[in-house]
Amino acid sequence: MSNPHQITIEPVAGRVLVTYADKTIADSTRALALKEGAMATAYYLPREDVVMAAMDRGERSTHCPFKGDASYFRLSVGDRVIDDVAWSYEDPRAEVAAIKDHLSFDRDKVGAIVVQ
Repeated sequence: MSNPHQITIEPVAGRVLVTYADKTIADSTRALALKEGAMATAYYLPREDVVMAAMDRGERSTHCPFKGDASYFRLSVGDRVIDDVAWSYEDPRAEVAAIKDHLSFDRDKVGAIVVQ
């Protein structure tokens, strides 16, 4: 029986673009695709490719036994603030060390995550 939480991390061959309200929030050709069991692929983008000036660390944090502790971020665009729009594993488990200093966005809270 295969591990339902098996995690694979691979570089994305193209570009990953994250938008909200027609504004680019992140644009990367260095994104990583993280696949965990049957869950949807999560795209992790280096912080250098995210408009961090629009992001603030939120109060929420969660723990994943397979990845570690996640810190959440809120996005400010104009007069709108979107809580928990992205998360980051700042000190991930060794098995997923590649996602350190990357952010992944909640696809239900951003306008679009496009892989080109």
